[in-house]
Amino acid sequence: MSDSCQRNVPFTGHARPMDEHHRPFRFGVVGESVRTAADLVATARRAEDLGYATLTLRDHFTPDDFGDQLSPMVALTAAACATTTLRVGTLVLANDYRHPAMLAKEAATLDHVSGGRFELGIGAGWLREEYDRAGMPFDPAGTRVGRLEESLEVLRSLLSGDKTDFAGEHYRIDGLAVFPRPKRRPPILVGAGSKRMLGIAGRHADTAGILPRALPAGTISDEITERLPGTIARKADWVREAAAGRDVELSMLVSPTIGPDPRRAAARVAVLRGWGASSTDLVLDMPSQFVGPPEHIAEQMIARRDRYGFTYYLVSDAHMDAFAPVIPLLTGS
Repeated sequence: MSDSCQRNVPFTGHARPMDEHHRPFRFGVVGESVRTAADLVATARRAEDLGYATLTLRDHFTPDDFGDQLSPMVALTAAACATTTLRVGTLVLANDYRHPAMLAKEAATLDHVSGGRFELGIGAGWLREEYDRAGMPFDPAGTRVGRLEESLEVLRSLLSGDKTDFAGEHYRIDGLAVFPRPKRRPPILVGAGSKRMLGIAGRHADTAGILPRALPAGTISDEITERLPGTIARKADWVREAAAGRDVELSMLVSPTIGPDPRRAAARVAVLRGWGASSTDLVLDMPSQFVGPPEHIAEQMIARRDRYGFTYYLVSDAHMDAFAPVIPLLTGS
């Protein structure tokens, strides 16, 4: 195995308490357009060269809005072996697609071969069409979310190297240990949009990825209210309340629009998203929207770190190059 697979790059996402507002920024790429091995390696190396901290992949086996996707755990192993410092992660695995005992084995192995560079992102599963096409039952949200919380307890125990016994409503583990035993438990990110899910992230995750809420019909809400400052502030507060003093990193997938005129860029976003040009001011204030030149975006990110606590931002690979000038402004790299 090459040395590049083995290099250990520590996770620094929870270096300082959130209430100090001094947590360092880090940035990630979501490989939404990766379709081939060549695309994967090129994207990973480009992300590393540009100063991104992570490359992440989605977890879908039917085409969604972003098209067909590679299997994340296998593909991320190849990405780790093609790079030296880049961390790799899932954004996010659907819990229902893998039993936590098997997922812990895969996660421990990927963490081992990457030299400790793996981050496990997981959620409850939400895309009903995918469940239906695969013939899997799409249980009510309460059931899926309860299953995720149990899975997180199992995963945290196994990936901490503990011999695990667990008896819950959905899973039963009897004296199981994982091999290879991680030198340090891989960081866990939970993607969450509802109050219950955000509470689970606060209790169990190292990073809470704040999202629009999933709808009972098996889609993600496109309501503009899900993206407004008051809503995002409440969601961040729900994580902090559940964390009860634990140091939880706040993360968000964002849509940057680089241009010299922030208002004009915001108006373009409002129209493209179907919210109308009258929503331009709303877009300018949305925590998930960053518009304007790199220096302006960096200032926005500092202000939103102070207001909400976000320090880990991810962008689509489609925006990877355009957004890159922001990174050294906030990381000093």
